[in-house]
Amino acid sequence: MPLPPTAPQPGPDTGPRNAEEVLVAPVALAGSGSSRTVSEPLDDAAGWSKVIAFGTDTYYTSPCQRVRIANPVEGHYGGWTITFAEDALGVPDWITTFDRNTPAEVVNAFTTTLVEGLDNNFRDRLQGGRHFTPSSPAALLSERNWQPAGHQPGAHYQLSPDGHAAYRIRLGRLHEFDELMEPELSTWRLSGGLDPLTAPTWRAYFSTSTPQHLITASAMALADHAPVSRFAPSIPDLHLPLVTIHPAPGPQQPRAAAALARSTRAPRNPDAASPVVPAQAAYSTPPRRQR
Repeated sequence: MPLPPTAPQPGPDTGPRNAEEVLVAPVALAGSGSSRTVSEPLDDAAGWSKVIAFGTDTYYTSPCQRVRIANPVEGHYGGWTITFAEDALGVPDWITTFDRNTPAEVVNAFTTTLVEGLDNNFRDRLQGGRHFTPSSPAALLSERNWQPAGHQPGAHYQLSPDGHAAYRIRLGRLHEFDELMEPELSTWRLSGGLDPLTAPTWRAYFSTSTPQHLITASAMALADHAPVSRFAPSIPDLHLPLVTIHPAPGPQQPRAAAALARSTRAPRNPDAASPVVPAQAAYSTPPRRQR
């Protein structure tokens, strides 16, 4: 089984509580963020049960018993795994895995949309529903100027305009049980990092039967230009030359100022850097499983 692409980046849940908050863009390079971005809406979801095992691992179950959401800290992928089984005691119909470095906003978009639509079997998201979107995730990303990229046989890639986020569709027939056992074989993948195609910092995997509107929710969160909230020390060092950091509302603190200063430095090896405009020029005013 392949090792995770990088060591987990420290987030606000593992660092000092008084670390300064900043606004970071793009989200693909902002780091994983706080697990509370995902867990707090689940804690508030009506009828969902929650169990904490071994003092660290968190498990949620839907009222209908068909959905399981797991956040085991020390596992291989270490992030969030979501499964759905029409038969609550049966083999999952689909599985989605967000590794430990996936931005929390990408996970939250998926889980929030899942919770909101589960009661009526996603009727509002199906054809004729008020939230139905006929376009595929690939089409919606294309509308946002994501371009075809990569030449790996058996896969189609789209790359974000800044070159640091990617969407992959695996081509050809794949046995569904292979996807359930090994996320790397999943039909769809979102990823981000300095090289999101071949060496991403984080990956999110979606098996073939994952509802399209749930994948779309995560894809749109990834494509959103709005800055996201992070604690300054949690931003991956390798990403600092390529992100824009603004102080969060309120008085700026020394640690946030240090992150701002570091983000403006040029990469140590410019020839190896991705061909995008670094730091402040890269982003001005936003257009507003683990197993």
